[in-house]
This record gives sequence, C-alpha cells and structure tokens, in this order.
Amino acid sequence: MARSRRTILGLGLSTALLATGCSAEVGLSNPSPSSSSRSGPESTSAGGGDPRKAERDLARLRTAAEGSGGGYERDRFGTRWKDIDRNGCDQRNDVLARDLESVRKRGGCVVLNGTLHDPYSGKDITFSKADAAEVQIDHVYPLALAWRMGAAGWDEERRERFANDHANLLAVWGVPNQQKSDKGPGEWKPQKAYQCTYATRYIAVATKYSLPVTGADRTALKGFLERC
Repeated sequence: MARSRRTILGLGLSTALLATGCSAEVGLSNPSPSSSSRSGPESTSAGGGDPRKAERDLARLRTAAEGSGGGYERDRFGTRWKDIDRNGCDQRNDVLARDLESVRKRGGCVVLNGTLHDPYSGKDITFSKADAAEVQIDHVYPLALAWRMGAAGWDEERRERFANDHANLLAVWGVPNQQKSDKGPGEWKPQKAYQCTYATRYIAVATKYSLPVTGADRTALKGFLERC
C-alpha cells in the first residue's frame, strides 16, 4: 500500500509540474546557471562528513528488505519539530536558520525570510514565512522508510529523537522534496553535485540509528560516494 500511495503521489505531482512548465525530474536536472557556480566539485563540508568514513560505515550497515509499512503514521514519530536540543527554538526554525542565507528573524527564533540554495536541485529559492511551503524540511532518511526498515519496533522516544535530529533534517525546495517523498537512494537521487554529501549524510544517520539499507540503496550510495 505504501508504494501504491507513492506512485499515485508521483503521478499527481508530475502532472502538476508539467502544467506549470517544470520538469518532473528536478532532482536529476542540471542546476540553473545562477547557482551552477556554487555547485561545482563537492566539498566534504556542508554537513556531509568524511566520504571515506562513509564508505567504511556503509560496508558495516546491514542489508535488509523493506517491511510492509503497516501501521505507519507520522504521529508515531512523536511531536513534530520538538525542541529536543532545548535552545528555545523549534527544530524547523533551527534548520531554516542553519540552511538559509540572509535570514531575518522575529523574536530570535521565527525565520521570516531568507534565501535557500537548494541542495537537491541547485536552484536558488526565496523563502518567506507567508509562503512557507516553498521551502520544506526534509528527513534525509525518510520517516516512513525508517518505519519499514525497523523503526516500527522502536519506542516512541527513539522515534521522536530520530524525527527531530538535526543530522537528519535538511531545508530543501518543496518540489524535489515532494518527488523524493519516502523514497531511498535507490529510487530517488538529488542533482549530481550534491550526491556525495547526500550519501554521507544518509549513511551517517543510518549508522547512528542502526538502520539497515536495501540492496538497491546500498548500490546507489556506493555510486554517489564515487563522486566525492
């Protein structure tokens, strides 16, 4: 059922994108000229970590098939954007402040506007709180996929920590985020310039929470690391 819902969502989104003149393969297309100068050869900064360590960690991750996904609900991962680091700001605003540039805030926490250099597509996206859905917070290792890969057996505290962990959160443009949905690296990939960082982040989260990867995801991650 989970895959059927993803298929329906993908078809609906593709139709909407075509209607607006956007490619349904945003995550695979070349970045716009305005941002290509920033996306050249990938560095290991930008939260990506060490690619060589990622290769070693990937080799140690268990390979497993996806479960059925039965019983998954977003609420099973606890409070959305809980302030688990207790800095007085919720996780969404923390991540927006971290990932956007030229940020303007209200009251020290609430991000009102800024500019996102979208890692998934390479495009520059203007964020405004008045149109907040334009920039979304993605779970690099998706919640529903984590549920199918073993998180269904975790206690609620661990699932809540996973869902609000800064290491697993990334501000991205809403279009590729909807395309990605709950897909793993074997089914979806970002622009080439971000694939190294995406792989190292994905592997770091999987390692931290002892989550396995599918065979297809392992193959894709190996390929992404070759871009480092």
